[in-house]
Amino acid sequence: MRVGIVGGSGYTGGELVRLLLMHPEVEISIITSESYKGKMVKRVHPNLRGVTDLKFSGMDELDSYDLLCCGLPHGMTMERMPEFLEHADRVIDLSGDFRLRNPEDYQTWYGVEHPNPELLSEAVYGIPELHREEIRKARLVSGAGCLATSAILGLHPLAKEGLITGTAVIDSKVGSSATGAKSSRSTHHPERSGVVRSYKPTMHRHTAEMEQELGVDAAFSPHAVEMVRGILSTCHIFLDEPLEEKDVWGVYRSAYGDEPFIRIVKEKSGIYRYPEPKLLIGSNYCDIGFEREGRNNRLVVMSAIDNLMKGAAGQAVQCLNVMYGFEETLGLETIGLHPI
Repeated sequence: MRVGIVGGSGYTGGELVRLLLMHPEVEISIITSESYKGKMVKRVHPNLRGVTDLKFSGMDELDSYDLLCCGLPHGMTMERMPEFLEHADRVIDLSGDFRLRNPEDYQTWYGVEHPNPELLSEAVYGIPELHREEIRKARLVSGAGCLATSAILGLHPLAKEGLITGTAVIDSKVGSSATGAKSSRSTHHPERSGVVRSYKPTMHRHTAEMEQELGVDAAFSPHAVEMVRGILSTCHIFLDEPLEEKDVWGVYRSAYGDEPFIRIVKEKSGIYRYPEPKLLIGSNYCDIGFEREGRNNRLVVMSAIDNLMKGAAGQAVQCLNVMYGFEETLGLETIGLHPI
């Protein structure tokens, strides 16, 4: 199948190129970048040396494709989506431009009026574990936010069973690659190194995705920490009634027992007895663990992902596989590295 990548020079775009070059059912027909038009892709993504001789093209060179994957900055795809749908039978958008179903939410959370609100009801939120059948038939899939993905996957089984009756409190630690390839003072190494920085303690835009998909109120606060790739979300919920550990296990096994990219991680001993993002680098897995605190009916859920994989490019390829009836793990068989 002919696939085009619109906006392939960033971190997510580079991961998407890497994954699709190794996908046996895909031919990358074009990779666009207005900043690097005419330059070799391997100059921007040097890990692809000896793997591809493709050059970046401009968006004015788009032709016809089976699928377009869009990795443009937030705010750019919402303007041009009708044009992209003319160039391709189907589109996967990795920005935040089509994640929210209610057009008014874009004014609240993004501060903009959506220019193509009629497409919001058509776009399917791209977490296969939640919306596999809708993704299978979709013309437009919106990739979920990385922070939202980690929290939603951690809490979805509990929300589905009606066990979250109050506000879910979510604290996420995220690596620097989540800010994208464009640098700023906050991402400058002397400013970023050694920090545990709260940067949007209230009203982070991914909160809207969490509340939309979970159907519960979410109090979300992210922190920037000194790692490059990875997210660890620690979620706190307070149960109305005591829930035995075996029952929590049952909830997660019922929801995720057949899911190829979800692993329940809860060991009795060892330094890696709970989810750890470092173990997931380069993989499409989401590791989920939990711990009960009986004295106040608190349930702590921990969820870890690689933000560039299950939080972005890897999940997009997973959606591609679902959309076209391929094995869902195709092109995503890489496992994380042992931390040595």
